[in-house]
Amino acid sequence: MKFVIITGLSGAGKSQAIKFLEDLGFFCVDNLPPALILKFAEICSQTRGGIEKIAIVTDIRGGRFFDQLQSSLEELEVGGFNYEILFLEASDETLIKRYKTSRRMHPLARDGRIIRGIKAERNKLEELKKKSDYIIDTTNMSTKQLKQEIVHLFVEGGKSEKLIINIISFGFKYGIPLDGDLVFDVRFLPNPYYIESMKKLSGNDDDVKEYVMSWPEAKEFMSKLIDMIEFLIPYYIKEGKSQLVVAIGCTGGRHRSVTMANMLSERLKEKNHRVIVEHRDIEEEGI
Repeated sequence: MKFVIITGLSGAGKSQAIKFLEDLGFFCVDNLPPALILKFAEICSQTRGGIEKIAIVTDIRGGRFFDQLQSSLEELEVGGFNYEILFLEASDETLIKRYKTSRRMHPLARDGRIIRGIKAERNKLEELKKKSDYIIDTTNMSTKQLKQEIVHLFVEGGKSEKLIINIISFGFKYGIPLDGDLVFDVRFLPNPYYIESMKKLSGNDDDVKEYVMSWPEAKEFMSKLIDMIEFLIPYYIKEGKSQLVVAIGCTGGRHRSVTMANMLSERLKEKNHRVIVEHRDIEEEGI
């Protein structure tokens, strides 16, 4: 029997994750108190193959009951049940935006200060995160990308040693991404913005792409950038990092950075890396 325990930070996507697992044929229960986990596993095992895949969400919504999780996991092990823990997290900035959008209250922020609740929750879940088999950072993930990652882990058997590489294009005039691990400035390249026929286009358009990549320095930069990232990846993995955020910026985040982010993504995918691309500011200077 495959048993997945989903936990992590509030607002990180646990509800979406369990929906995706349900679509994949898992018998799912949301917000199950830890004290009932062993009993639930025993009931499922008594179906004699009728239920082969189960997933539960347990998190701080359980209040005091959640404090029993460690002892419940030990009981599972004593009972001979194998389980895997999926831990979801996101950056503070992203979680705050999600809470403001949904207008919901954080379970540990009864005084209304979301950031205090997030920090308290991080501290509370620190040890559980260390025990987790899979950690997904949803900061730069769309719903579709989260689903792809769930499928990769639990259908394709994808517990790999590969990082998820998030590539973000941005405009320096709108600020550097706070979660960038590696930040690169491509403002040294000639700017298509000043060519009238390309001003209203973006780095997703072929004309802009061909213009930016026509310069020898663009090609050399891309080659050196890929070499450096390939060099760093094994060391990030060795340090336990599961996600690498590479930010590439130009003035407005619409032309050069978008082209270079797309090119980097294509080249890394050719090398069989797992890549997610986001163009943060592409619409800021749109038509």
